[in-house]
Amino acid sequence: MHTLSSIKIAVIGLGYVGLPLALEFSSKREVKAFDISLKRVEELLEGKDSTKEVDTDRLRNATNLYISSDTSDIQECNFYIITVPTPINSQNEPDLQPLMQASELVGNCLKKNDIVVYESTVYPGATEEICVPILEKSSNLKFNSDFFCGYSPERINPGDKEHNVTNIEKITSGSTIESAQLIDSLYQEIVTVGTHMAESMKIAEAAKVIENTQRDLNIALINELSIIFNRLNIDTHAVLEAAGTKWNFLPFKPGLVGGHCIGVDPYYLTHKSMQIGYVPQVILSGRELNDGMAKYSALRMLDGMKSSKIKIENARVLVMGATFKENCPDTRNTKVFDFIETLLDAKCNIDIFDPVADLSKLPGNKYIDLFIKTPRTNFYDAIAITVAHEQFHMTSPKEILGFCKDRHIIYDLKSLLPKEISALRM
Repeated sequence: MHTLSSIKIAVIGLGYVGLPLALEFSSKREVKAFDISLKRVEELLEGKDSTKEVDTDRLRNATNLYISSDTSDIQECNFYIITVPTPINSQNEPDLQPLMQASELVGNCLKKNDIVVYESTVYPGATEEICVPILEKSSNLKFNSDFFCGYSPERINPGDKEHNVTNIEKITSGSTIESAQLIDSLYQEIVTVGTHMAESMKIAEAAKVIENTQRDLNIALINELSIIFNRLNIDTHAVLEAAGTKWNFLPFKPGLVGGHCIGVDPYYLTHKSMQIGYVPQVILSGRELNDGMAKYSALRMLDGMKSSKIKIENARVLVMGATFKENCPDTRNTKVFDFIETLLDAKCNIDIFDPVADLSKLPGNKYIDLFIKTPRTNFYDAIAITVAHEQFHMTSPKEILGFCKDRHIIYDLKSLLPKEISALRM
């Protein structure tokens, strides 16, 4: 087993998780940062991060960080941290291809006593059932004899500048007691608030996957309550504000649940659950409800337009916000496009205004022609505020009203405006 002082780190996958992690470790020791995307590597070598997670100056001044797309640059390392995406496919089943490919790549680099730590979200048991056999086959080494593994789930919150790698408590685990202790000690070098060493990799995997499952279910409950209260003509946010005066009422709000975590992770757990013969009921019900909220919200907006005697066909609609969450440039897995699709089906004319979105990563560039740089004045029959970007918070209600025709409605899904201005709130 390697000692802490002899550890040479390689981080595989330089997205939302891998890049900040590699940068933090590089403040303590030399780090090789690897990504298969040459475009991504070139961008980072120029000091640019399209995810907006890392400060440009800090990236350019990271003297101990070596970024590459050449596998020969990581072969001398002995501690590999894999931080690749773990998405779902069109059938809501885990897509483990990126994880499997990364495991094969690292397996080809493995040497005796090396350690591989996974941070990607998976179902309980995936590291040992899926990844370890690939590592063994690629390396011709034996697990827990020649090499060791660990699981330390990422807890990155994209767009959140307050919570980061160093101040979020880190779960760690290892395939043996010795490897678990070494992995935990290494993460303690950068995590100032401390670590939690789980008893096993399966426990660490399960802990990660239920974090977002719990949030998904809590939001699903609030979304369902909002549907009920809307039918009762009761302001959902006023109800939540009143209920929130009780000390143990959880402060969740209704909303569109997209992104790479809350809308994805529960399917990893349900997949494994069904493999062992149990069909989850509550988790899948929550997923179904949250997946349907975009269409429900769009239909509610169309009903509001009809009630206001606004002709639906060819109506001019401004959608403010397209990313999957506030202050984040990523449009992948956003539910806003589901919302827009329903409006397009109703033959509305859509303008999308999102000053934060990275348009280079639109899914298939499908909506690229709908994006505008600046909304037009006195032009729109309806406005939907779908993402609470800081820039939208700073935009005055008067300015937003200036985008509207005299007869209009505003559907404020994020409750940014005074409620007397918006005809509808979620």
